[in-house]
Amino acid sequence: MNNVKSIHPLAINVIIGTLFARLATSMSMPFLAIYLTTVKHVSPVITGAIIGTSMLVGVFAGFIGGSLSDRYGRRKIMMSSIVIWTFVFIGFVFADTVWIFFILNALNGICRAFFEPASRALLSDLTKQENRLMIFNLRYAAINVGAAIGPFIGLQLGTAKSTIPFLVAVFVYTTYAFSLLIQFNKYELPEKPVTKETVTISKALHVLRKDTILLLFILGIIFNNSGYAHFSSTLSQYLANAPVFENGVELFSYVLMLNAVTVLLLQYPVTRVAKKYSSLTCIMVGGITVSLGLIGYGFVQESWMLYACTILFTIGEVFMFSMTDVFLDELAPAHLKGTYFGAMSFSGLGGVLGPWLGGALLSHYGYNSGNIVFMLLAGVCALGFPFLLFVHILLRSRERTGQKDAELHA
Repeated sequence: MNNVKSIHPLAINVIIGTLFARLATSMSMPFLAIYLTTVKHVSPVITGAIIGTSMLVGVFAGFIGGSLSDRYGRRKIMMSSIVIWTFVFIGFVFADTVWIFFILNALNGICRAFFEPASRALLSDLTKQENRLMIFNLRYAAINVGAAIGPFIGLQLGTAKSTIPFLVAVFVYTTYAFSLLIQFNKYELPEKPVTKETVTISKALHVLRKDTILLLFILGIIFNNSGYAHFSSTLSQYLANAPVFENGVELFSYVLMLNAVTVLLLQYPVTRVAKKYSSLTCIMVGGITVSLGLIGYGFVQESWMLYACTILFTIGEVFMFSMTDVFLDELAPAHLKGTYFGAMSFSGLGGVLGPWLGGALLSHYGYNSGNIVFMLLAGVCALGFPFLLFVHILLRSRERTGQKDAELHA
């Protein structure tokens, strides 16, 4: 209780704002693919490309978002990005052509890549070392609570057929921006630059060339991420348009909620189980489990089967994402941790590949061949396994030969 009372008011504002912001985006953005295909009659392959655009720009914007907040201060980066973000949602309300949706979703990715690292850094700045695990767990819980409630509200507002949820997002983000402005003006915070290693794309590429293990690991994660990306792109289009589902949009809303609730319920027990095994083993298991979930999606005929596949998919998701940073932290030499985590941004390319490939397969095979489409997508996701297995073999070899980080990265 004392730890909770010690939370800085501005940190509380960020956590509460995170909850409502994620609620607003969860009632709108996951349904964007459905809205584009059913209302705007955009082809599945173009829809997949639009969805992937956000991830693509996020990959490269992620290299500079955090460093800019170190250089110019959290306040400037957070306030400027959230204001632009608000106008992006206004744009979604009035967008009517494909190229505008491309631009808006690209801006959406840039704003997220700038705002979220800066907000996490602010939470770290405002919190004592011994309380940081608590504060980041609160933020993670706020994200998942918002993601659990948002789809249900979006369903009631007719997300897949109207732009009302985007108007709600405009209101939420405007309110969040004003609350942050008030708090920033109320509390004096140091805006001096923090001396940190500047992570650039060239540095990340240089490390990838020198460390084969890191390169293979990121390639494996790219394939794994491509499988996870189908959850909010390919699956949503398939459920909304496949003849086998009469109420596909409603089902997708429930699937989104189930995913978020399952993450909340399983995060702790899965993490406990994962401690008994290596982080790399958990990631490999997670990737295969996500692949199995994708295969199941192609064969579901009833809602309970869909929910069962979602739980299986989510278990894989938790195994993958809860252990990725742990493995990277173990792999990276102390003097190169920033660069290694920066290089990990390339794994976001899976989020670009997945939606585009899913849309292309839906365009080619149609909505009546979900079994073929999702088996192929699962196969691509499973391609991450041999890369990660090779990483495991190389690590064992490194341990036997006694190689040290200083020798590898000298």
